[in-house]
Amino acid sequence: MTTLAGWGGRIFGRKETTGDDARAAMAMGQAKTTLRPRPFRVKLSGMVLILLRLPNGRQVRAAVQTLSTSGGLMYLQKPLDEKIEVELLFHVDHATIRARGQMLFPTWAAQGWLQPFRFIDLPEAARKGLESNLQSFRERMRESVDADV
Repeated sequence: MTTLAGWGGRIFGRKETTGDDARAAMAMGQAKTTLRPRPFRVKLSGMVLILLRLPNGRQVRAAVQTLSTSGGLMYLQKPLDEKIEVELLFHVDHATIRARGQMLFPTWAAQGWLQPFRFIDLPEAARKGLESNLQSFRERMRESVDADV
């Protein structure tokens, strides 16, 4: 069996694969099927504000753009360092969520920064509350769109 090789100095050269390569590809394919499904995301477009408490005690406010039970994306005036751990406090629908999160690599936006984060310590009760509140928020948004049509 042959596969396309990378650019590596030649344009679309061919490379012979070995049995080890095929077994590794099969293992990776099998690993993908055993992963948990990705949590659904809700686009909040800055309607939810979040308070971040940094390790030095300083507090920063941000607007949440997208949120899920695994993390989200927020809009900041100035980006925070990647991999910094922060305490997150925000209110969604009927739930107040307080959890620890880790900041990921920021991206420049039109007038500030979009920076993703992931939850690293979200208690199970808070996760379930967040999930149910995000579900109800998403359903209300669908109903309002359907009412407009």
